[in-house]
Amino acid sequence: MAEYYFERECRTPYSEAYNIYEEDASVGRLDLHFTPNMVHATLCVAESLTRESIEEIIQAIDDEILDAVGIPQDELIVHVYQGRDAGLYSNDRFEEDEVEVEDEDDDEDA
Repeated sequence: MAEYYFERECRTPYSEAYNIYEEDASVGRLDLHFTPNMVHATLCVAESLTRESIEEIIQAIDDEILDAVGIPQDELIVHVYQGRDAGLYSNDRFEEDEVEVEDEDDDEDA
């Protein structure tokens, strides 16, 4: 059985986001959304993980995260997406790209 651990990335009053690791390797991301009666989770995992590994991660979510909040497993809905990481996008990155494009256009006018 693999050892998975979670690093919280952010928290709001009604949600939390975690990066999921196995040893030092990132194997997924978890977004939790809390409602009064249940928890909705979006679990995105690496395409190399087996169904058994995914079930182990879900059990670890229940044992390590939800037990601390007091939400039982039967009130957890998990949507699982499996694939490869296509990148990280942010406003800062888009603004850098726009500056580079503008600079290139200025060079052509000279």
